[in-house]
Amino acid sequence: MTMHTAKRTHGYTESVIRMMTRLATEHDAINLSQGFPDFPAPDTLKAGATRAIDSDVNQYAITWGAKRYRDALAAKYGEWYGMDVDPEKHLTITCGATEACVAVLLAIVDPGEEVIVLEPFYENYGPDTVLCDARPIFFPLEDDWSIDFDRLRAAFSRRTRAIIINTPNNPTGKVFTRDELERIASLCREFDAYALTDEVYEHITFDGAEHVPMATLEGMRDRAITISSASKTYSVTGWRIGTIVAPAEVSHAIRKVHDFLTVGAAAPLQEGVAAAVETLPAFYYAGLSDLYQAKRDRFHPALLEAGFTCAAPAGSYFILADFSDLSDLADDEFSMWLTREVGVTPVPGSSFFSDPARGRHLVRWAFCKTDDVMERAVERLLSIRSLV
Repeated sequence: MTMHTAKRTHGYTESVIRMMTRLATEHDAINLSQGFPDFPAPDTLKAGATRAIDSDVNQYAITWGAKRYRDALAAKYGEWYGMDVDPEKHLTITCGATEACVAVLLAIVDPGEEVIVLEPFYENYGPDTVLCDARPIFFPLEDDWSIDFDRLRAAFSRRTRAIIINTPNNPTGKVFTRDELERIASLCREFDAYALTDEVYEHITFDGAEHVPMATLEGMRDRAITISSASKTYSVTGWRIGTIVAPAEVSHAIRKVHDFLTVGAAAPLQEGVAAAVETLPAFYYAGLSDLYQAKRDRFHPALLEAGFTCAAPAGSYFILADFSDLSDLADDEFSMWLTREVGVTPVPGSSFFSDPARGRHLVRWAFCKTDDVMERAVERLLSIRSLV
């Protein structure tokens, strides 16, 4: 690592989420920290990838994505959201949504510009902005995860290049409403800024919550950049297949960055995901939400019974929980105690805030596990009161 690179990442540690996964393994704890499902992917997906490998689809795909996959995605965006997506001009396939986010920022943000990051946030957004030699402007949501729009407007300036919105949200489980997104869109238009929306949990919403892509709102076709992924929709987090939908001129810049970052995503895995996008019916996606809502409806009451304070998420598969009634420990110490003594591992809440003090009383739980794993986790969590 050069000194210049070290300066760019100064102040940021390794991923806390992946560190907690290692600690869970070390202590043989149930890992409810990192958000990867532990159940099988759809057979259609696996069969499609297997056929591609058996057919020797082993060389580079087109840098910005296999044509079959881009065509399938363009059709899906049109069918689901009414978006007019040209697979040749608007779509780029990346090595996961993680690469997608940094590729977008490197393409659109110049040194010295600003990127507004709503917090709590997925831990990569700040470092991604810093890697562009730009300045992240962290904007705290209210305690109920709503937005004070007077304060948000004050956060925008002539230096604002973009705002990052993650909906459904990790770590809060919030699904931003159409009205909230329209008000953010209005600020983007007023200040000539892009809206970068991370929508990887787009098909995991509960209780009738509606996922609204920012790109479908009036006046946002040329300002919204939509990131998503196969990881959560098809339970293949290790495949690292991400997607970007962007205006043609922006896509051209993104593809240049993507080319030099990774060249391209794995060719046979793109074919597998394409098969799923082409053939899985609407009830698969409805079933995905039903599956996770059932897990949420079992796990959330158990957290309350164990002594945590938390709202039921409207989407994603995470719950951000307050443990103040259980312990005076800091979040990292409490997470370690849970791992060692209770045998269940969360993520310390401070990793989702620019000011760690705001998350010192919080931990994040992932409920994307099989029912038997979740039941064992619940049993262990319900023992907390006898230990504190």
